[in-house]
Amino acid sequence: MKYMLIMRATDEALANMGEVDFDEMLATMGKFNEELIRAGVLLAAEGLDDAAQGVVVDHSSEPPVVTDGPYGETKELFGGFYLLNVASKEEAIEWAKRLPASGQGFKTEIRRVPTIDEFPQDNPWIQKERAWREATGQL
Repeated sequence: MKYMLIMRATDEALANMGEVDFDEMLATMGKFNEELIRAGVLLAAEGLDDAAQGVVVDHSSEPPVVTDGPYGETKELFGGFYLLNVASKEEAIEWAKRLPASGQGFKTEIRRVPTIDEFPQDNPWIQKERAWREATGQL
């Protein structure tokens, strides 16, 4: 089963993280990533750039409205993610507990990623996606 571990942090937590030596942070995350690789559960992992460099497309009107920076009503921002292939939700939780992001204001959200097999197989769009996934080696 695929699970996404979404790293979330408050503005304060992110500011505090800026005080940590970057090489030390890379070493800590690298060791964790190495454990995931050795366990054979890591499918993907990416960190996200500063939210202030991003844009938001608001689809609540037509045409959608594009604004700079993070959406304003949140107290937490996404900082990155891991995509794991694990046996259960409990295993995903155990990996999340080991993620080296300790400190006030850091959280990890865990969400299961449904497989294409869970969607209606007679739907033509699902059939096209399945063909694309097979052609690109994703199935």
